[in-house]
Amino acid sequence: MGDLLLVRHGETEWSLTGQHTGLTDLPLTAHGEEQAKSLAPLLTGRTFSVALTSPLHRAVRTAELAGVTGAVPDPDLHEWDYGAYEGVTTVEIHRTRPTWDLWTDGVPPGPDGRPGESPEDVGLRADRVLARVDAALAHGEGDVVLVAHGHFLRVLTARRLGLPPAQGRLFQLATGTVSRLSTEHGRPVIAEWNTRTQPD
Repeated sequence: MGDLLLVRHGETEWSLTGQHTGLTDLPLTAHGEEQAKSLAPLLTGRTFSVALTSPLHRAVRTAELAGVTGAVPDPDLHEWDYGAYEGVTTVEIHRTRPTWDLWTDGVPPGPDGRPGESPEDVGLRADRVLARVDAALAHGEGDVVLVAHGHFLRVLTARRLGLPPAQGRLFQLATGTVSRLSTEHGRPVIAEWNTRTQPD
């Protein structure tokens, strides 16, 4: 059975400033594009039976620059819907909610049809993706690669390991990195995490 590779997109202006970037479709910064290009050696030589990407530009562009060809956009791979906290930093939120924690409190609804998501909501999307991953790994030749976003991939990792969605808080994930989930004795394990070819 192949491995599941997780690619977090490169830097954006909001990832640099710490603003919650859910459905806002920001481009990569120049540094983010360089981060994405630098991932190519980590992916070269692997055969991907399935390559999926978030439909958001920052993920699609990262896939292109990292050399992931034929990646299919999957709406379930979009980032956490942060609702009213879209574009807001944790520091700003703590001014009015000092004990707020994304992983336990979720987010309040926002405008423009963005109701926000709880960890469980994101976990349901991650479970749907993992069902497709498992089918591809069972029937395909090679690995599966997902190009997506920090908080979503952290929830997906928790679910892959059999943990509740909120335990994604345990897996810090930097921009412009590749991580690899594999198996050992039939059990899912983290084989590599936050891998880069160059220091950030």
